[in-house]
This record gives sequence, structure tokens and C-alpha cells, in this order.
Amino acid sequence: MATAEPYLPPSVGTLRTRVVFKVRRRRRSSAAIGDRVAIGLLVAITMMAFATPLLAPYKPNLIAGDAFARPSMHFLLGTDEVGRDILSRVLFGLRTSWFASLEVIASGVTIGGGIGLVAGTAGGWIDDVLMRITDIFLALPGPILAIAVVAALGPSLQHTLIAVAIVWWPFYSRIVRGEVKALAARPHVEAARLAGAGRVRLALRHLLPGAIPATVVTASLDVGNLVLTLAILSFLGLGAPSPAPELGAMVARGLNYLLQEWWVPIMPGLAVMFLAFVANLAGDGIRDLLGMA
Repeated sequence: MATAEPYLPPSVGTLRTRVVFKVRRRRRSSAAIGDRVAIGLLVAITMMAFATPLLAPYKPNLIAGDAFARPSMHFLLGTDEVGRDILSRVLFGLRTSWFASLEVIASGVTIGGGIGLVAGTAGGWIDDVLMRITDIFLALPGPILAIAVVAALGPSLQHTLIAVAIVWWPFYSRIVRGEVKALAARPHVEAARLAGAGRVRLALRHLLPGAIPATVVTASLDVGNLVLTLAILSFLGLGAPSPAPELGAMVARGLNYLLQEWWVPIMPGLAVMFLAFVANLAGDGIRDLLGMA
């Protein structure tokens, strides 16, 4: 007759391993859900930016009611000093800030990424010259240079974007160049070089795809910084002239009414904070999903 084997309790180390694994798996799943929610909010903001003319109750510069109407069911965020609907102006301001940030990032990735790709692929004196030019732009105080450019060209949204784009591309140049230099020593790149692949083919087919993840993560994390930078320049009066619905300018013009009609400067300020916060969360989410945390 077979006897039953005695019960042996699991060791403390085994139990600890199981508990740690479950906690980590739960944390990872929670983080993944949070990342997807943040990215979903970013997609929703993008769709809202496209649909702003349909979502806004009024045109941004239309006098829709009495001046300084408090937030109510008719005017959800109240009206400003001349009776314009603040909700409509905030929606159009979000649209302007969002698309302006994407334009600057696109120009920075294109110009800086191209320079970094050429420098990393060519090497030698070409790399030295391009990186010294990049260092010159990195050494300049970016906000002050942007203010100087806008002051020279005149205040407008286009001039502000040009000024910010001038100081924004060197970061992407450095990132892409570093990624390309690291990839150039990989075995598959060496094999392609020995097989007779030219520099252009080597750069576009074997080096550029490997630099895309780091560039995407950097660009996604840059959106929040750009939203704040453009809002600051607009706050200083270097954006589109009044009565354009720009969030920073709306905050600046509403500061005189902060103590009595608080909703006039607070609502656009909260919109800037919300947009920058969601952009930063989404940037972290994209970084985690690409496995670059």
C-alpha cells in the first residue's frame, strides 16, 4: 500500500518570489492602462483640435453676450471684458497651441534629424563641422534668441514659430547623430557595408529606422515644453496680435481682472496646464510602450 508523501510548505524565498512577481505584474498592467489612457487623451485632443469649428458654441471674436458674464449654463466658462465667449476662445486657443507645437516639432525633427543623420553617417570633417554648428545653437540662450527673432520680425504667430523652430532643431540633431553612431557599429550595418551598400542606402535603410524610436519619444516628450514655451511668448506679447485667441495672450490680458472676474485669466491658464499635462503623460506612455524607459 502506497503511503502519501508528507506535505512540504514552500520556502520563504519561493513565496517572496511569487508575491514580488504578482506585484510587479499588477504594477505593469496598471502602468500600461495609464499609458493607454494618456495616449487616448492625446488622440482626443487632436481630434478636438480638428473639430474645433464644430464644437465651439460661437466664433472666437464674436461678441456673444454681456461683458464679464459669470460661468453659467449659457456661457460655460463665462465671457471676457467685451462679451466674447471664453469657452469658444479657449477651444480655438487649444487648437492653435496644439497645431503650432506639432509644426515646430515637425520642423525640428526634419532639420535636426537630417543634420544628425548626415553627421553620423559621414563622420570625419563633415561630422565635426555640423556638430560645431549645432553646438553654437545649443550654446545660445534659446528663449532670448526666440524673443530677439520675434522682436526683429514683428509679433505674429508665424514669426513666433520661426523663432522657436530656429532654437529647437539642435536637440534632435544630437539625438539622431548619437543613435546613428551607436548603430553604425552593429553587425548588420557592418555586413551591409561589406556587401557594398552605399552611404545613402546605408543611412536610409539601416541607420535611420533604428534612430526613429528615440526621436519619436523625444518629440512626444517635447510637446508639453513647446506648449508652455509658445504660451510664454504669447503672454509676453510676441504672439499673434489681439484679438487672436491665443491662450498666453488671453491670460496676460485678463490679469487686470483676476481679483473680481477671476474666470477671464484662469480658464485659459487652466487650458495651458491641461494641455501640457496630458502631453507629458502621453510622452511618458509612448516611451514606456516603446520600451525605452
